[in-house]
Amino acid sequence: MVKTFDKYFIILFLKKLLLLFLIFFSLIFILTIFEEITFFSDTKTKFYLPFLVAAFDVPSTLLEIFPFIILISVQLFFLEIMKKKENELIKVNGLDNLYLIKLLTLCAFLFGIIIITIYYPFSSKLKFIYFDLKNLHSKDGKYLKHYSENGLWIKDEIKNEIFIINSSTKKNDEYLDNVFISKFDREFNLIENIFSKKVNIISNKWIVEAPIFFKDNKQIQSNNDIILESHFNVEKINKTFMNLNSFNFIQLVDAKKENELLGYSTQEIDLHILKIITLPVYFSIMVIISSIIMFNIKKNRPYIFHVILGITLSVIIYYISNIFNVFGLTNKIPIFLSVIFPIILLSIFSIIGLIRVNEK
Repeated sequence: MVKTFDKYFIILFLKKLLLLFLIFFSLIFILTIFEEITFFSDTKTKFYLPFLVAAFDVPSTLLEIFPFIILISVQLFFLEIMKKKENELIKVNGLDNLYLIKLLTLCAFLFGIIIITIYYPFSSKLKFIYFDLKNLHSKDGKYLKHYSENGLWIKDEIKNEIFIINSSTKKNDEYLDNVFISKFDREFNLIENIFSKKVNIISNKWIVEAPIFFKDNKQIQSNNDIILESHFNVEKINKTFMNLNSFNFIQLVDAKKENELLGYSTQEIDLHILKIITLPVYFSIMVIISSIIMFNIKKNRPYIFHVILGITLSVIIYYISNIFNVFGLTNKIPIFLSVIFPIILLSIFSIIGLIRVNEK
């Protein structure tokens, strides 16, 4: 009998999860498609490309709200079994409320593992293709950034001139050190080379300090700084070339090593990896919190009340998590704790709520 209950409740929960997944997928797709249509409106592309690009972007966006999809799915699950009075049926068979919570928690945890091992690599690949397509049709797609063992490499194109820029590791976020700039015309004929020990990149107008010019086999030292326009600035350079959601775990580890090699911060990468790894635990906690709330509210509440309650809880939890993430990125607390603290707080709330759950 227990195995029969297990199978029935697991299938019911997965149905609610699939329903919420499809609803949120559709909503995000609709919101995204308008942005993509605007982006491609000035380009000569096939009519279906904005729809295709939007579909590639949605899975990674859904990843951010999966915990809240879980939370609302549990609410819908309990609404149905309470409506059919199936929660009373399990008590008749010697089971209790804790049995249901444990079953759903285990399902959510296993679902989280599937998300990490299958869904995330798939969504990151789609996100990579998304950025690739956007870059091909972008007005500023003529410039690139790349990290290697030889430092930072930038390809930039300004006013029909092509710049290949190489810099070693930097000691200060506002500067590039030991910068070598090669300037070419449209046919890639070398115009001149420029070297500077320090270049201020705080804005898109770089300040090249005390440059040395190499042209026509001559070396000219200048004591005056020059201004070099660029599509890049410190904010853009410090970000990875693509959104971290477009990197699988191997690429994230490689990106972290490159940033460490070049002296750049790895905090955002560490935070992203930790958030992905802890998803199964986060999902499990969402199940427990949602279950406790459903057992503690009046059963005659209208359907819309539960929906609004689920959305409100999701927003509150989302902002609490984000606040701790900001603390971590601004070095107020360690990155590890910025992810663990929200989980600990939610776990404490869950444990307190489980104490008397069988009395409901």
